[in-house]
Amino acid sequence: MSQNTFWMAGENAALRGVGNKVFWAYPTIVVQDTAELIVLYMPAGVVGKDTDHKPTPGELLTPEKIKIVDCQWERTDVLFLIVPGDSFSTYLMWETGTRNLNCWYINLQEPIRRTGIGFDTMDHMLDVVIKPDMAEWKWKDDGEFIEAQKVGVYSREKACEIQAEGVRALRLVTTERRSLYEEWRRWQADPAWGLPELSRHWDEVNLDEIGFGPKAYKS
Repeated sequence: MSQNTFWMAGENAALRGVGNKVFWAYPTIVVQDTAELIVLYMPAGVVGKDTDHKPTPGELLTPEKIKIVDCQWERTDVLFLIVPGDSFSTYLMWETGTRNLNCWYINLQEPIRRTGIGFDTMDHMLDVVIKPDMAEWKWKDDGEFIEAQKVGVYSREKACEIQAEGVRALRLVTTERRSLYEEWRRWQADPAWGLPELSRHWDEVNLDEIGFGPKAYKS
């Protein structure tokens, strides 16, 4: 599949966390997919796949033992803003069914990759939560991030790299790119959209041989 092949607005696309297995996968609706910015929407109510509990850093060392189950997302309506090449994405998280912004959420992760059924990445455990007015922020899961270094999930060098990317992401979101993100805060979903559905290929780690787009997504 060519990295220059983009998804059309309104299409369903899977957003997945993939390492040596698929740890989570959720269906989203493509809002925009360009070389400059990928925007995906995940309304509350979608059914995806996720771990049956939040794995501890130690459990991540034996991923084959981690169970993946059906999971319905209910807490918020989420808009994902992802700049290709960045090692983070920014979530606008509205209270379900409202325009009340719960927070800006910076998810530190591997750079996004397009696949035959959507987009793949892998979380870096440490995240940043920013208040709606961007006046305050805090690290999320920093205790687990430290534990992950102790048990060998991350080397000291990799951990420093991830934390530095968090600092960079915070600066970009709250200052240098703030106008871009604030503009998307005013975005509203098309009322005609239904809930997106997850591709039956959701658990396939290597999707290189699967065709691209809606036909592959549903086949």
